[in-house]
Amino acid sequence: MNIAILTSGGDSSGMNPAIKRFVEYTYYKGNTPYLVYSGLEGLIDNKIKKAILKDVSGILFRGGTIIKSSRSKRWYEKKYREIAYNNLKKHNIELLIILGGDGSFHALNIFYKEFNIPFMGIPATIDNDIALNDYAIGVDTALNVIRHAIDEIRDTASSFKRGFIIEVMGRECGYLALTSAIANGAEICIIPEIKENLENLIHLKNRDYILAIVAEGSNKTTQLKEWIEKNLDFETRITILGHTQRGGNPTVFERLIANKFISFALDNLDTPNKIVTFYKGNFVLRNLEEIVNSKYELDKYMLQLAKPLMGV
Repeated sequence: MNIAILTSGGDSSGMNPAIKRFVEYTYYKGNTPYLVYSGLEGLIDNKIKKAILKDVSGILFRGGTIIKSSRSKRWYEKKYREIAYNNLKKHNIELLIILGGDGSFHALNIFYKEFNIPFMGIPATIDNDIALNDYAIGVDTALNVIRHAIDEIRDTASSFKRGFIIEVMGRECGYLALTSAIANGAEICIIPEIKENLENLIHLKNRDYILAIVAEGSNKTTQLKEWIEKNLDFETRITILGHTQRGGNPTVFERLIANKFISFALDNLDTPNKIVTFYKGNFVLRNLEEIVNSKYELDKYMLQLAKPLMGV
């Protein structure tokens, strides 16, 4: 069987370990691996290449994705999806594996319904916002990038009586902010999922400094700065970590779980058109519709731990 892999949407550390495992394990199982460069755009432009082991040599420690990614507007038009289909037929590709998020899975699901090209989806997004899935490739590395930044900012914060606000990514999901606030000893945590009550945090006025973690999806970074300065009397600085969270050397955990995601997908090719999820400690194959029709929820116990940081 000829199997191709592509990365789509935002990049995340752990994609390269996944790509390396894909090429090596595909050959081990007697199949032939192909690499699609530049994501969905690469499918349209026929950037498809048979992989050799040398292609993935020395990539384990690198962040990002060596086969590159894209967000394709052309993919929304059927004529370009048909071009992509014809390109795959030229290479006799029989199945696609995609590393990405919900939007990427939708793209291949439509492709399958139109042209009957089987696929397997693997969650790879630092937002960690896929329903019925506890972990996506890239999350642990992103959390460690945030941890490192917070540790360094704390050094400065402890030297002055100041407030420091660190805005983290996640789109509409507060997972990164919630986890980072608890793991790094923040005094304030603001996420989209829970309405904070800042008036219950007035007691922080007695501290020497304040660290606040804010999820970008809350859109409250500037508002929080103004509140801290007015009500807690701390001169306050804002640090927006931005795309630094997507890069970086993949952690040990990241490398291992990327290997496991890919291996599980390749071990279950007889059940295609599925999303590989990691749920309650086990890998589970799910239909895309099951994920789409379910609501993503943050861990209830984690939310309980963080409520004092939200004043609720």
